[in-house]
Amino acid sequence: MPNEDKPTRTLNCLGLLCPEPLLQTRENIDAVQVGEVLEVIADDPAAEEDIKRFAKRSGHELLRFEKGEDRMKFLLKRTR
Repeated sequence: MPNEDKPTRTLNCLGLLCPEPLLQTRENIDAVQVGEVLEVIADDPAAEEDIKRFAKRSGHELLRFEKGEDRMKFLLKRTR
């Protein structure tokens, strides 16, 4: 079983504006296997709500969300 603290793939969305972080998150979650973890790093303020909403609607599990001074980090577990 994959370690939930160690992402399988990291997606760097720094400098990208809405809707690009969300579009890339959707594309990249499909590139990992069910049960694996995608780490998304973004600095667009809209990404916080967009990616949280995407996780909820798509059924993927948001394992962790960290908001720093200049960036956010999401850990998404693919569930289907």
